[in-house]
Amino acid sequence: MEEVVEVFAEPPTSTAIGRINHHHPHQTSAIAKIQKQYLQTITVVPERPMNGHDNNSTIVHGQRQSYSEGGSEHDSEGEGELNPQDAWLPITESRKGNAYTSALHLLCSGIGIQALLLPVAFAALGWFWGILCLFMAFLWQLYTIWLLIHLHESVPGTRLSRYLHLSIAAFGQKLGKLLGIFPVMYLSGATCVMLIITGGGTMEQFYKIMCGNEATCSAKALSGAEWYLVFIFLAIFVALFCPNLNSLAGISLIGAITAVSYCTIIWVLSISKNKPDGVSYEPSKVAVSEMDRIRSILNAIGIIALAFRGHNVVLEIQGTMPSSAKHPCHEPMWRAVTISYLLIPLFLFPLAIGGYWAYGNTIADGGILRAFSKFHGHNTPRFVIGMIYLIILINCLCTFQIFAMPVFDNLEFRYTSKKKKRCPRWLRSGFRVFFGGLTFFISVALPFLGSLAALLGGITLPLTFAYPCFMWIAIKKPRTNGTMWWLNLVLGCLGIVLSILLVVAAVWSLVNKGLDANFFKP
Repeated sequence: MEEVVEVFAEPPTSTAIGRINHHHPHQTSAIAKIQKQYLQTITVVPERPMNGHDNNSTIVHGQRQSYSEGGSEHDSEGEGELNPQDAWLPITESRKGNAYTSALHLLCSGIGIQALLLPVAFAALGWFWGILCLFMAFLWQLYTIWLLIHLHESVPGTRLSRYLHLSIAAFGQKLGKLLGIFPVMYLSGATCVMLIITGGGTMEQFYKIMCGNEATCSAKALSGAEWYLVFIFLAIFVALFCPNLNSLAGISLIGAITAVSYCTIIWVLSISKNKPDGVSYEPSKVAVSEMDRIRSILNAIGIIALAFRGHNVVLEIQGTMPSSAKHPCHEPMWRAVTISYLLIPLFLFPLAIGGYWAYGNTIADGGILRAFSKFHGHNTPRFVIGMIYLIILINCLCTFQIFAMPVFDNLEFRYTSKKKKRCPRWLRSGFRVFFGGLTFFISVALPFLGSLAALLGGITLPLTFAYPCFMWIAIKKPRTNGTMWWLNLVLGCLGIVLSILLVVAAVWSLVNKGLDANFFKP
C-alpha cells in the first residue's frame, strides 16, 4: 500500500525530509527553506500496510493528500493543497484559473502608463539603437519570465506562488529576504502609490477638460489630495468585491482593453497630425555636453527596461492555476505568456516608434501624452482628449487591483500564520481599507515619488533581469560551464551591472536637476 501524505501544523520531521531527500537529495536545503515560511508543513506518515509488507516509497505528486479545512478532503490531481494555508490566502485561494484568465492578468499588469515614456528614450538613442534596445529588452524579459514559470514547481511538493518564496528557496532565508523583499514590496506597494498619484492627477485633468468654463472649474475644483482620496476610495471599493486574484479576471479584461486602447489612440492621433516645427531625429541634439549625452543614454535604457513590468506578479498569477503531476501548471502558464506577449509588442513598438516619428527630439519629458497635449491639444476635440484621460483612469483603477493583491496576501498571511485559520471577511475588508489609507497617506506625503522612479526602478531592476537567472542556477543546478549555466550567469551579471549604472545615472540626474520635494503638497 502506498503512503499517505498528511498535513499537520507542526515542524517537518527529519524522517520526512530524509524520505523526500531519498528521491531529490540535491534539493533538501531548498525544501527546508520554503518550509520555514509556513507554520503548517508537510509530514510524511506511512499508512498501515494491508498486505504485511512495508512500502518505503513516497509519492508527493499524483498521490492522495488529505488535510483538514472544515472537514473537507481534496485529491491532489484536482485542487489539493500541500500547504493548507495557501487555501486561505487571496493569491492562491482559488486555483481555477486558466491560460486565458492568466493572459488577461499579464496584459493588464504588463502594459502601464510608463510605456508612454518610450518615445523619450528614442530621442536619446535614435532610430537604430532605440529599436534595438527595445527589442533586446523584450527578448530578455520574456526569457526571464520563462525561467520564473518553470521554477514555480521546482521544489518537490511545493508550489512557489510568490516571488519572495522563490527568492528564499534559491538564495536562502536571510539573503533571499534581503534581495527580494524590498523590490517585491516596492513594485507592489509603491506601484499602487504611483497609480494613486497618476490616477488622481488624471481625474483632475479630466475634470478640467470636460468642465470647459475655467472660472467655474477653478471655483469648484478639488485639491490634489482630494482627487487622490476620490481615486483610492474607488480603488478600495472595487477591491472589497474581489476576494482573490482569480476573481480579478473581469477587472483584468477591462484593464487590458483600456491599456491597449489608450496606447493605440495616442500614437495614431500623433502621427495623423502635422509634425511640430523644428522636429529633428539627431540624438546628439538632446544633450549639450558629452557627460549629458552619457546620462541621457543611461536614462533612456532605464526607460526601456522599465517599460516591461509585472515580473513580481508572474508567479502569483501562475498560482491561480490548478496543477498536478500529469498536467503541471507551467504548460498553460506558458500559453498565457505566449498570448499576452504576442500582443504587448504590437502596442508598445508602434507607440515608441510612432511617438518618436511624430515629435522627434521635441518630445516632452512627460512622454507622448504631454507632447500631444502641448502641440495638438488646441486643435483636437475636447471630447477626444477627455476620453483618453478617462481610459487611463479606468486602467489605473484596474491595474491597482493586481499590484495590491500581493500586499493583501502578505497581510492575511501574518494573520493566518498566527491564528491558524482563515481570515474572516470583516478583517479581510479591514486590511484592504488599511492598505488604502496607508497608500493614500504616502501619496499625499510624497507626491514627488514619480521623480524618484528612475532611482527606485534601477534598484528594483534585478528582480526582472537578473534574479531569475541566478535563481535558475541555484535551484536547477545546470552543468557547470554548460550553455544554460553560462547564459544565465552572463545575463544575471549584466542585469546587476545595468542596475548599478541606472542608479548612478538617476542620482546624477537628481544632483544636476534637483528635486522638487513638495512634501504634503500634491
